Amino acid sequence: MIDQRVYSICEEYGIEVIDGRAYPDIKQTRAVATMDRILRNRGEDHFRMVMSTLAETENNQGSLDEYLFWAVSDLVEACHGIIEAEPTKWLEVFDATPVGQLQYIARDLSGITHQRHALAGMLYERVVKAFGPSATQPDLFEERRRSA
Repeated sequence: MIDQRVYSICEEYGIEVIDGRAYPDIKQTRAVATMDRILRNRGEDHFRMVMSTLAETENNQGSLDEYLFWAVSDLVEACHGIIEAEPTKWLEVFDATPVGQLQYIARDLSGITHQRHALAGMLYERVVKAFGPSATQPDLFEERRRSA
């Protein structure tokens, strides 16, 4: 049985839970069992941060599947200190990340664990670039560097 908080928190963040046989649209998901496991295993505060990361950033709202929920959950756990110190910048990094494109790249890997971890790794690379040692002195040879 799914914890009713999953539905109420989804509603609070403007995410609609749809039938598992339907194809999700923007701000819709059918990954209710995944959200339930995250809520039960990691707690409501953690689950709310996952939902905030996904619902309050533009680039993530069209691809709310189980792999993305788990990957973001893993990152919220691993980057708790970063989120506490700079929550706005955390959301800005996710807003600037082409999440759908990264999901597309990871989809060729078989199995939930492989896709989840590949996606988490690709997302974490963006987090490290924004918050890590190179954040103040960007790599001039970075392929994603925008020309001035």
